[in-house]
Amino acid sequence: MSSSSFSPSFSRFSVLLLVLLTALGVVVAGYHPGTEDDGVYLAAIYHNLNPALFCADADFFALQLQATVFDKLVAASVRMLHLPVEVVVLGWHLLTIFGILAACYRIASRCFEHEYARWCGVALVTVFFTLPVAGTALYIVDQSLHPRAICTALVLFAVDCVLGRRYLGAAVLEAVAFLFHPIMAAFGLSLCLFLAVPWPRLSAQSATGMFAAFAIPMEWIFDPTSPAWREAANTCTYYFLTRWAWYEWLGAIAPIFILLWFATLARRREQPVLERLSTRVAVYGVFQVGVALLVMLPMIFERLRPLQPMRYLHLLYIFLILLAGCFIGENFLREHHWRWAALFVPVALVMFFAQRATYPASPHLELPGIRSSNPWLASFEWVRKNTPENAYFVLGRDYLHRPGEDNHGFRALALRSALADSVKDSAVVTQVPRLAARWRAEVAAQTPTENVAQTTGVNDWQQITAADLRRLKAQFGVDWVILERRSTKLALDCPYKNAELEVCRIN
Repeated sequence: MSSSSFSPSFSRFSVLLLVLLTALGVVVAGYHPGTEDDGVYLAAIYHNLNPALFCADADFFALQLQATVFDKLVAASVRMLHLPVEVVVLGWHLLTIFGILAACYRIASRCFEHEYARWCGVALVTVFFTLPVAGTALYIVDQSLHPRAICTALVLFAVDCVLGRRYLGAAVLEAVAFLFHPIMAAFGLSLCLFLAVPWPRLSAQSATGMFAAFAIPMEWIFDPTSPAWREAANTCTYYFLTRWAWYEWLGAIAPIFILLWFATLARRREQPVLERLSTRVAVYGVFQVGVALLVMLPMIFERLRPLQPMRYLHLLYIFLILLAGCFIGENFLREHHWRWAALFVPVALVMFFAQRATYPASPHLELPGIRSSNPWLASFEWVRKNTPENAYFVLGRDYLHRPGEDNHGFRALALRSALADSVKDSAVVTQVPRLAARWRAEVAAQTPTENVAQTTGVNDWQQITAADLRRLKAQFGVDWVILERRSTKLALDCPYKNAELEVCRIN
Protein backbone atom coordinates (compact mmCIF):
# COMPACT_ATOMS: atom_id res chain seq x y z
CA MET A 1 0.00 0.00 0.00
CA SER A 2 1.30 3.47 -0.82
CA SER A 3 1.83 5.60 2.22
CA SER A 4 -0.07 8.38 0.48
CA SER A 5 -3.27 6.44 1.22
CA PHE A 6 -2.65 6.13 4.96
CA SER A 7 -5.45 7.75 6.95
CA PRO A 8 -4.71 10.37 9.64
CA SER A 9 -8.29 10.45 10.94
CA PHE A 10 -9.31 10.01 14.59
CA SER A 11 -11.65 7.35 15.94
CA ARG A 12 -13.28 7.35 19.37
CA PHE A 13 -10.79 4.72 20.44
CA SER A 14 -7.84 6.83 19.31
CA VAL A 15 -9.18 9.84 21.24
CA LEU A 16 -9.49 7.66 24.35
CA LEU A 17 -5.91 6.44 23.91
CA LEU A 18 -4.70 10.02 23.54
CA VAL A 19 -6.45 10.95 26.79
CA LEU A 20 -4.78 8.02 28.56
CA LEU A 21 -1.38 8.91 27.11
CA THR A 22 -1.87 12.51 28.22
CA ALA A 23 -2.40 11.30 31.77
CA LEU A 24 0.58 8.95 31.49
CA GLY A 25 2.79 11.77 30.25
CA VAL A 26 1.94 13.94 33.27
CA VAL A 27 2.42 11.05 35.70
CA VAL A 28 5.86 10.23 34.30
CA ALA A 29 7.08 13.81 33.83
CA GLY A 30 5.49 15.28 36.94
CA TYR A 31 3.69 18.57 37.35
CA HIS A 32 5.47 21.52 38.95
CA PRO A 33 3.76 24.89 38.40
CA GLY A 34 5.86 27.95 39.15
CA THR A 35 9.19 26.24 38.50
CA GLU A 36 11.85 27.12 35.92
CA ASP A 37 10.38 29.33 33.15
CA ASP A 38 6.93 29.10 34.68
CA GLY A 39 8.18 31.38 37.42
CA VAL A 40 7.98 34.10 34.76
CA TYR A 41 4.82 33.03 32.94
CA LEU A 42 2.66 32.24 35.97
CA ALA A 43 3.58 35.57 37.57
CA ALA A 44 2.52 37.31 34.35
CA ILE A 45 -0.86 35.55 34.41
CA TYR A 46 -1.52 36.68 37.97
CA HIS A 47 -0.40 40.21 37.09
CA ASN A 48 -2.93 40.30 34.24
CA LEU A 49 -5.64 39.29 36.67
CA ASN A 50 -4.55 41.76 39.35
CA PRO A 51 -2.34 44.66 38.14
CA ALA A 52 -1.83 45.75 41.77
CA LEU A 53 0.55 42.82 42.21
CA PHE A 54 4.29 43.15 41.58
CA CYS A 55 4.29 46.93 41.74
CA ALA A 56 8.06 46.91 42.32
CA ASP A 57 9.35 44.29 39.87
CA ALA A 58 6.83 43.57 37.08
CA ASP A 59 9.43 44.49 34.47
CA PHE A 60 11.22 41.21 35.16
CA PHE A 61 8.43 39.35 33.37
CA ALA A 62 6.13 41.89 31.69
CA LEU A 63 8.63 43.25 29.14
CA GLN A 64 9.59 39.78 27.92
CA LEU A 65 5.94 38.82 27.44
CA GLN A 66 5.04 41.79 25.26
CA ALA A 67 5.35 39.56 22.20
CA THR A 68 2.96 36.80 23.29
CA VAL A 69 -0.76 36.51 23.96
CA PHE A 70 -0.12 33.57 26.26
CA ASP A 71 -0.53 35.25 29.65
CA LYS A 72 -3.39 37.44 28.43
CA LEU A 73 -5.30 34.48 26.99
CA VAL A 74 -4.88 32.29 30.06
CA ALA A 75 -5.94 35.18 32.30
CA ALA A 76 -8.99 35.78 30.08
CA SER A 77 -9.94 32.12 30.36
CA VAL A 78 -9.73 32.37 34.16
CA ARG A 79 -12.14 35.30 34.11
CA MET A 80 -14.49 33.52 31.73
CA LEU A 81 -14.57 30.19 33.57
CA HIS A 82 -14.67 31.64 37.11
CA LEU A 83 -12.32 28.90 38.28
CA PRO A 84 -9.14 29.15 40.37
CA VAL A 85 -6.02 30.04 38.41
CA GLU A 86 -4.36 26.78 39.43
CA VAL A 87 -7.21 24.72 37.97
CA VAL A 88 -7.36 26.65 34.69
CA VAL A 89 -3.58 26.47 34.22
CA LEU A 90 -3.63 22.70 34.79
CA GLY A 91 -6.46 22.41 32.26
CA TRP A 92 -4.45 24.32 29.67
CA HIS A 93 -1.45 22.09 30.38
CA LEU A 94 -3.46 18.91 29.83
CA LEU A 95 -5.09 20.24 26.65
CA THR A 96 -1.70 21.27 25.32
CA ILE A 97 -0.22 17.83 25.91
CA PHE A 98 -3.27 16.23 24.29
CA GLY A 99 -2.77 18.52 21.28
CA ILE A 100 0.91 17.61 20.92
CA LEU A 101 0.16 13.90 21.06
CA ALA A 102 -2.80 14.22 18.68
CA ALA A 103 -0.62 16.02 16.14
CA CYS A 104 2.07 13.36 16.53
CA TYR A 105 -0.53 10.67 15.86
CA ARG A 106 -1.73 12.41 12.70
CA ILE A 107 1.83 12.76 11.39
CA ALA A 108 2.62 9.13 12.22
CA SER A 109 -0.60 8.07 10.49
CA ARG A 110 0.55 9.72 7.26
CA CYS A 111 3.83 7.82 7.37
CA PHE A 112 2.96 4.34 8.69
CA GLU A 113 0.17 1.95 7.79
CA HIS A 114 -0.19 -0.07 10.97
CA GLU A 115 -1.78 1.28 14.12
CA TYR A 116 0.78 -0.40 16.37
CA ALA A 117 3.57 1.50 14.60
CA ARG A 118 1.73 4.81 14.96
CA TRP A 119 0.93 4.34 18.63
CA CYS A 120 4.43 3.18 19.49
CA GLY A 121 5.76 6.45 18.10
CA VAL A 122 3.25 8.53 20.06
CA ALA A 123 3.89 6.53 23.24
CA LEU A 124 7.65 7.02 22.94
CA VAL A 125 7.17 10.78 22.66
CA THR A 126 4.96 10.58 25.77
CA VAL A 127 7.49 8.90 28.03
CA PHE A 128 10.31 11.12 26.72
CA PHE A 129 8.59 14.43 27.56
CA THR A 130 11.42 15.38 29.92
CA LEU A 131 14.28 14.20 27.71
CA PRO A 132 16.91 16.99 27.61
CA VAL A 133 17.36 18.38 24.09
CA ALA A 134 21.16 18.35 23.66
CA GLY A 135 22.67 21.52 25.20
CA THR A 136 19.66 23.79 24.72
CA ALA A 137 18.29 23.62 28.30
CA LEU A 138 14.95 22.47 26.84
CA TYR A 139 12.72 19.48 27.45
CA ILE A 140 10.38 18.03 24.84
CA VAL A 141 7.50 19.14 27.10
CA ASP A 142 7.97 21.03 30.38
CA GLN A 143 6.59 19.94 33.75
CA SER A 144 4.27 22.95 33.75
CA LEU A 145 2.28 25.00 31.26
CA HIS A 146 4.57 26.77 28.79
CA PRO A 147 3.74 28.83 25.68
CA ARG A 148 6.42 26.86 23.86
CA ALA A 149 4.32 23.71 24.29
CA ILE A 150 1.22 25.40 22.86
CA CYS A 151 3.31 26.66 19.96
CA THR A 152 4.71 23.15 19.46
CA ALA A 153 1.22 21.65 19.17
CA LEU A 154 0.25 24.26 16.58
CA VAL A 155 3.47 23.76 14.60
CA LEU A 156 3.01 19.98 14.56
CA PHE A 157 -0.54 20.37 13.25
CA ALA A 158 0.86 22.78 10.64
CA VAL A 159 3.37 20.11 9.57
CA ASP A 160 0.48 17.65 9.26
CA CYS A 161 -1.31 20.16 7.03
CA VAL A 162 1.78 20.56 4.83
CA LEU A 163 2.11 16.79 4.48
CA GLY A 164 -1.55 16.73 3.42
CA ARG A 165 -0.97 19.68 1.03
CA ARG A 166 -3.39 21.90 2.97
CA TYR A 167 -1.16 24.94 2.87
CA LEU A 168 -3.75 27.51 3.90
CA GLY A 169 -4.44 25.57 7.09
CA ALA A 170 -0.71 25.37 7.77
CA ALA A 171 -0.35 29.12 7.29
CA VAL A 172 -3.19 29.85 9.71
CA LEU A 173 -1.75 27.50 12.34
CA GLU A 174 1.70 29.06 11.98
CA ALA A 175 0.23 32.55 12.34
CA VAL A 176 -1.46 31.52 15.59
CA ALA A 177 1.75 29.86 16.79
CA PHE A 178 3.60 33.17 16.36
CA LEU A 179 1.16 34.74 18.79
CA PHE A 180 2.25 32.32 21.52
CA HIS A 181 6.00 31.91 21.00
CA PRO A 182 7.52 33.84 18.06
CA ILE A 183 10.97 32.25 18.20
CA MET A 184 9.77 28.64 18.25
CA ALA A 185 7.11 29.45 15.65
CA ALA A 186 9.87 30.74 13.38
CA PHE A 187 11.59 27.35 13.59
CA GLY A 188 8.25 25.74 12.72
CA LEU A 189 7.83 28.04 9.74
CA SER A 190 11.31 27.15 8.55
CA LEU A 191 10.52 23.43 8.77
CA CYS A 192 7.18 23.84 6.99
CA LEU A 193 8.95 25.63 4.14
CA PHE A 194 11.49 22.85 3.80
CA LEU A 195 8.59 20.39 3.63
CA ALA A 196 6.49 22.43 1.21
CA VAL A 197 8.97 23.88 -1.29
CA PRO A 198 9.89 21.49 -4.15
CA TRP A 199 13.56 20.56 -4.17
CA PRO A 200 14.50 22.50 -7.34
CA ARG A 201 13.06 25.68 -5.80
CA LEU A 202 14.52 25.13 -2.33
CA SER A 203 17.39 27.57 -2.00
CA ALA A 204 19.42 28.82 0.93
CA GLN A 205 18.34 32.36 0.04
CA SER A 206 14.63 31.64 0.31
CA ALA A 207 15.00 29.63 3.50
CA THR A 208 17.19 32.29 5.08
CA GLY A 209 14.60 34.92 4.31
CA MET A 210 11.92 32.88 6.00
CA PHE A 211 14.09 32.10 9.01
CA ALA A 212 14.50 35.83 9.52
CA ALA A 213 10.83 35.85 10.54
CA PHE A 214 11.96 35.42 14.14
CA ALA A 215 13.12 39.05 14.09
CA ILE A 216 9.70 40.09 15.36
CA PRO A 217 8.92 43.82 15.60
CA MET A 218 9.63 44.05 19.33
CA GLU A 219 11.78 47.07 20.04
CA TRP A 220 13.35 45.58 23.17
CA ILE A 221 15.06 42.92 21.03
CA PHE A 222 17.24 45.63 19.51
CA ASP A 223 18.36 47.19 22.78
CA PRO A 224 22.19 47.49 22.87
CA THR A 225 24.27 45.26 25.11
CA SER A 226 26.38 46.37 28.08
CA PRO A 227 28.87 44.88 30.54
CA ALA A 228 25.96 44.16 32.90
CA TRP A 229 24.11 42.39 30.07
CA ARG A 230 27.19 40.26 29.34
CA GLU A 231 27.41 39.36 33.02
CA ALA A 232 23.82 38.10 32.89
CA ALA A 233 24.39 36.27 29.60
CA ASN A 234 27.43 34.56 31.09
CA THR A 235 25.14 32.72 33.52
CA CYS A 236 23.32 31.09 30.56
CA THR A 237 25.92 28.58 29.43
CA TYR A 238 23.65 27.22 26.69
CA TYR A 239 24.13 30.54 24.83
CA PHE A 240 27.78 29.63 24.18
CA LEU A 241 28.43 26.78 21.76
CA THR A 242 32.10 26.63 22.78
CA ARG A 243 30.94 25.57 26.26
CA TRP A 244 28.87 22.65 25.03
CA ALA A 245 30.20 19.26 26.11
CA TRP A 246 31.07 16.65 23.51
CA TYR A 247 27.95 14.62 24.28
CA GLU A 248 25.79 17.71 23.75
CA TRP A 249 27.34 18.16 20.30
CA LEU A 250 26.75 14.46 19.65
CA GLY A 251 23.11 15.04 20.58
CA ALA A 252 22.97 17.90 18.08
CA ILE A 253 24.62 16.16 15.12
CA ALA A 254 23.71 12.47 15.42
CA PRO A 255 19.92 12.97 14.92
CA ILE A 256 20.55 14.33 11.43
CA PHE A 257 22.28 11.11 10.35
CA ILE A 258 19.64 8.96 12.04
CA LEU A 259 16.90 10.80 10.14
CA LEU A 260 18.77 10.30 6.87
CA TRP A 261 18.95 6.60 7.70
CA PHE A 262 15.19 6.62 8.29
CA ALA A 263 14.79 8.21 4.84
CA THR A 264 16.85 5.42 3.28
CA LEU A 265 14.68 2.77 4.95
CA ALA A 266 11.54 4.56 3.77
CA ARG A 267 12.82 4.69 0.19
CA ARG A 268 13.46 0.95 0.19
CA ARG A 269 9.97 0.29 1.54
CA GLU A 270 8.31 2.71 -0.88
CA GLN A 271 6.96 5.02 1.81
CA PRO A 272 7.22 8.41 0.06
CA VAL A 273 5.65 10.53 2.82
CA LEU A 274 7.99 9.07 5.43
CA GLU A 275 10.97 9.51 3.10
CA ARG A 276 10.01 13.11 2.41
CA LEU A 277 9.50 13.93 6.08
CA SER A 278 12.74 12.30 7.25
CA THR A 279 14.82 13.88 4.50
CA ARG A 280 13.41 17.37 4.85
CA VAL A 281 13.69 17.38 8.65
CA ALA A 282 17.35 16.33 8.30
CA VAL A 283 18.03 19.09 5.76
CA TYR A 284 16.23 21.54 8.03
CA GLY A 285 18.64 20.47 10.77
CA VAL A 286 21.69 21.02 8.57
CA PHE A 287 20.48 24.48 7.57
CA GLN A 288 19.61 25.51 11.11
CA VAL A 289 22.90 24.38 12.60
CA GLY A 290 24.63 26.51 9.97
CA VAL A 291 22.53 29.51 10.99
CA ALA A 292 23.26 28.80 14.64
CA LEU A 293 27.02 28.71 14.08
CA LEU A 294 26.82 31.97 12.16
CA VAL A 295 24.83 33.70 14.90
CA MET A 296 26.32 32.25 18.09
CA LEU A 297 30.06 32.23 17.42
CA PRO A 298 30.98 35.76 16.20
CA MET A 299 30.97 38.40 18.93
CA ILE A 300 29.40 40.88 16.51
CA PHE A 301 26.13 38.94 16.81
CA GLU A 302 26.19 38.55 20.60
CA ARG A 303 22.84 40.36 20.96
CA LEU A 304 21.21 37.58 18.91
CA ARG A 305 22.39 34.77 21.18
CA PRO A 306 19.29 34.97 23.42
CA LEU A 307 17.23 34.03 20.34
CA GLN A 308 18.92 30.65 20.85
CA PRO A 309 19.07 29.36 17.26
CA MET A 310 20.16 25.91 18.48
CA ARG A 311 16.65 25.46 19.82
CA TYR A 312 15.70 24.25 16.36
CA LEU A 313 16.72 20.91 17.89
CA HIS A 314 13.46 20.86 19.85
CA LEU A 315 11.39 20.07 16.75
CA LEU A 316 14.07 17.82 15.32
CA TYR A 317 14.08 15.72 18.50
CA ILE A 318 10.30 15.37 18.44
CA PHE A 319 10.40 13.93 14.91
CA LEU A 320 13.41 11.77 15.75
CA ILE A 321 11.63 10.22 18.75
CA LEU A 322 8.29 9.90 16.94
CA LEU A 323 9.71 8.18 13.86
CA ALA A 324 12.09 6.01 15.90
CA GLY A 325 9.14 4.82 17.97
CA CYS A 326 7.14 4.08 14.83
CA PHE A 327 9.99 2.02 13.37
CA ILE A 328 10.36 0.12 16.66
CA GLY A 329 6.64 -0.59 16.74
CA GLU A 330 6.51 -1.71 13.12
CA ASN A 331 9.59 -3.93 13.19
CA PHE A 332 9.87 -5.25 16.75
CA LEU A 333 6.88 -4.70 19.00
CA ARG A 334 4.01 -5.21 16.60
CA GLU A 335 1.08 -6.72 18.53
CA HIS A 336 3.15 -8.55 21.16
CA HIS A 337 2.03 -6.98 24.44
CA TRP A 338 4.93 -8.31 26.49
CA ARG A 339 7.36 -6.59 24.13
CA TRP A 340 5.57 -3.29 24.66
CA ALA A 341 5.85 -3.76 28.41
CA ALA A 342 9.52 -4.76 28.15
CA LEU A 343 10.29 -1.48 26.36
CA PHE A 344 8.01 1.09 27.94
CA VAL A 345 7.95 0.08 31.60
CA PRO A 346 11.74 0.44 32.10
CA VAL A 347 11.92 3.63 30.01
CA ALA A 348 9.01 5.22 31.86
CA LEU A 349 10.51 4.29 35.23
CA VAL A 350 13.90 5.77 34.30
CA MET A 351 12.27 9.03 33.22
CA PHE A 352 10.06 9.07 36.33
CA PHE A 353 12.95 8.63 38.77
CA ALA A 354 15.04 11.16 36.87
CA GLN A 355 12.33 13.72 37.58
CA ARG A 356 12.13 12.69 41.22
CA ALA A 357 15.86 13.39 41.43
CA THR A 358 15.31 16.78 39.78
CA TYR A 359 12.64 17.80 42.33
CA PRO A 360 13.58 15.68 45.37
CA ALA A 361 11.97 17.91 48.00
CA SER A 362 8.64 18.48 46.23
CA PRO A 363 5.60 16.33 45.45
CA HIS A 364 5.85 14.70 42.04
CA LEU A 365 2.43 16.07 41.14
CA GLU A 366 1.89 19.54 42.60
CA LEU A 367 -1.82 19.54 41.88
CA PRO A 368 -4.32 22.23 42.91
CA GLY A 369 -5.62 21.84 46.45
CA ILE A 370 -2.81 19.56 47.63
CA ARG A 371 -0.76 21.10 50.44
CA SER A 372 2.96 20.61 50.19
CA SER A 373 5.26 19.70 53.08
CA ASN A 374 8.12 21.50 51.33
CA PRO A 375 9.22 24.30 53.73
CA TRP A 376 9.85 26.72 50.89
CA LEU A 377 6.42 26.20 49.36
CA ALA A 378 4.81 26.45 52.79
CA SER A 379 6.59 29.77 53.34
CA PHE A 380 5.48 31.07 49.95
CA GLU A 381 1.90 30.10 50.74
CA TRP A 382 2.02 31.95 54.07
CA VAL A 383 3.42 35.03 52.33
CA ARG A 384 0.65 34.93 49.73
CA LYS A 385 -2.07 34.77 52.38
CA ASN A 386 -0.67 37.01 55.12
CA THR A 387 1.38 39.87 53.66
CA PRO A 388 0.24 43.05 51.87
CA GLU A 389 0.08 42.99 48.08
CA ASN A 390 2.75 45.68 47.93
CA ALA A 391 5.18 43.78 50.17
CA TYR A 392 8.71 43.72 48.73
CA PHE A 393 10.90 40.72 49.58
CA VAL A 394 14.54 39.74 49.45
CA LEU A 395 15.47 36.05 49.49
CA GLY A 396 19.11 36.01 48.41
CA ARG A 397 20.39 36.09 44.88
CA ASP A 398 20.66 32.29 44.52
CA TYR A 399 17.62 31.20 46.53
CA LEU A 400 16.40 29.08 43.59
CA HIS A 401 19.42 26.81 44.09
CA ARG A 402 19.09 26.45 47.85
CA PRO A 403 18.57 22.91 49.21
CA GLY A 404 14.91 21.94 49.08
CA GLU A 405 13.82 24.98 47.05
CA ASP A 406 13.60 22.93 43.84
CA ASN A 407 13.63 25.97 41.54
CA HIS A 408 10.19 27.29 42.55
CA GLY A 409 9.79 30.93 41.56
CA PHE A 410 8.86 33.17 44.50
CA ARG A 411 6.91 35.70 42.44
CA ALA A 412 4.77 33.04 40.76
CA LEU A 413 3.83 31.25 43.98
CA ALA A 414 3.93 33.92 46.69
CA LEU A 415 2.52 36.64 44.38
CA ARG A 416 4.81 39.27 45.86
CA SER A 417 7.65 41.39 44.53
CA ALA A 418 11.25 40.35 45.13
CA LEU A 419 14.74 41.64 44.43
CA ALA A 420 16.33 40.13 41.34
CA ASP A 421 17.97 36.71 41.54
CA SER A 422 21.05 35.48 39.70
CA VAL A 423 19.43 32.32 38.33
CA LYS A 424 16.20 32.98 36.43
CA ASP A 425 16.12 36.78 36.25
CA SER A 426 19.49 36.74 34.49
CA ALA A 427 17.91 34.86 31.57
CA VAL A 428 15.16 37.48 31.38
CA VAL A 429 17.79 40.24 31.34
CA THR A 430 19.47 38.70 28.30
CA GLN A 431 16.16 39.08 26.47
CA VAL A 432 15.60 42.64 27.74
CA PRO A 433 18.99 44.41 28.01
CA ARG A 434 17.50 47.58 29.47
CA LEU A 435 17.05 45.64 32.73
CA ALA A 436 20.73 44.69 32.95
CA ALA A 437 21.96 47.59 35.09
CA ARG A 438 19.08 47.18 37.54
CA TRP A 439 19.60 43.43 37.70
CA ARG A 440 23.32 43.73 38.41
CA ALA A 441 22.76 46.37 41.10
CA GLU A 442 20.13 44.28 42.90
CA VAL A 443 22.12 41.05 42.69
CA ALA A 444 25.36 42.68 43.84
CA ALA A 445 23.62 44.41 46.75
CA GLN A 446 22.58 41.02 48.16
CA THR A 447 26.20 40.23 49.02
CA PRO A 448 26.80 40.75 52.74
CA THR A 449 29.05 43.67 53.61
CA GLU A 450 31.42 41.32 55.42
CA ASN A 451 31.42 38.48 52.92
CA VAL A 452 33.00 35.54 54.72
CA ALA A 453 31.98 33.19 51.91
CA GLN A 454 35.29 33.86 50.16
CA THR A 455 37.16 32.30 53.07
CA THR A 456 34.72 29.73 54.40
CA GLY A 457 33.20 28.52 51.14
CA VAL A 458 29.66 28.67 52.52
CA ASN A 459 26.72 30.39 50.92
CA ASP A 460 27.24 34.12 51.45
CA TRP A 461 23.52 34.85 52.02
CA GLN A 462 23.82 32.87 55.23
CA GLN A 463 26.15 35.60 56.50
CA ILE A 464 23.64 38.42 55.99
CA THR A 465 23.27 40.75 58.97
CA ALA A 466 20.50 43.00 60.23
CA ALA A 467 22.61 45.96 59.09
CA ASP A 468 22.76 44.48 55.57
CA LEU A 469 19.00 44.12 55.51
CA ARG A 470 18.51 47.70 56.65
CA ARG A 471 20.88 48.75 53.87
CA LEU A 472 18.78 46.86 51.32
CA LYS A 473 15.64 48.49 52.68
CA ALA A 474 17.16 51.96 52.38
CA GLN A 475 18.53 51.28 48.89
CA PHE A 476 15.62 49.41 47.26
CA GLY A 477 12.65 49.64 49.62
CA VAL A 478 12.44 45.94 50.51
CA ASP A 479 10.55 45.41 53.75
CA TRP A 480 10.39 41.62 54.14
CA VAL A 481 12.96 38.83 54.05
CA ILE A 482 12.88 35.02 53.93
CA LEU A 483 15.80 33.49 55.80
CA GLU A 484 16.97 29.96 56.40
CA ARG A 485 16.91 29.34 60.13
CA ARG A 486 20.33 29.41 61.78
CA SER A 487 21.94 29.46 65.19
CA THR A 488 22.80 33.16 65.03
CA LYS A 489 19.49 35.00 65.33
CA LEU A 490 18.85 38.44 63.89
CA ALA A 491 16.86 41.03 65.78
CA LEU A 492 13.87 40.81 63.44
CA ASP A 493 10.13 40.40 63.82
CA CYS A 494 9.39 37.00 62.27
CA PRO A 495 5.65 36.21 62.27
CA TYR A 496 6.12 32.90 60.43
CA LYS A 497 8.58 30.09 61.03
CA ASN A 498 8.81 26.46 60.01
CA ALA A 499 11.47 23.80 60.39
CA GLU A 500 13.76 25.38 57.79
CA LEU A 501 12.73 28.98 57.14
CA GLU A 502 11.44 32.14 58.74
CA VAL A 503 9.61 35.08 57.19
CA CYS A 504 10.58 38.37 58.82
CA ARG A 505 9.87 42.08 58.60
CA ILE A 506 12.84 44.35 58.03
CA ASN A 507 12.66 47.03 60.70
